[in-house]
Amino acid sequence: MSVDTTTETAEQSDIERLATELGEAIVESPVYQRFEETKAAVEADEKAQERIKEFEQLRQEFMLARQTGEATQDDVAEVQKAQQELHSLPVMAEYLDAQDELTARLEDLNRAVSEPLAVDFGQQAGGCCQDE
Repeated sequence: MSVDTTTETAEQSDIERLATELGEAIVESPVYQRFEETKAAVEADEKAQERIKEFEQLRQEFMLARQTGEATQDDVAEVQKAQQELHSLPVMAEYLDAQDELTARLEDLNRAVSEPLAVDFGQQAGGCCQDE
């Protein structure tokens, strides 16, 4: 094994270790903890779960109607109303607020990682086949 290969392997290990530490730090952060707590609260709330199922069923029916050209403006309004009712539940509103806060924090972290790379790290790490 050459010195260059050994150096590359050590650098790769350091990068992976740092990435793992970053992931662990995110999981331990108050923002992530709040997200997980509010997610668990939504999952445990029977009323929220019932509304989620109703909304998902309505949305699926709307998507099928739209694909067949049968969706109406009333259908759009009905889906929007159901979504607003779901989001107005206090447990759901708290979850969505926590989700927004976590998303903003992750976007900040993505910018911090992306800046020295001169590429959008999150987008590049997200997979192949990006539309340009």
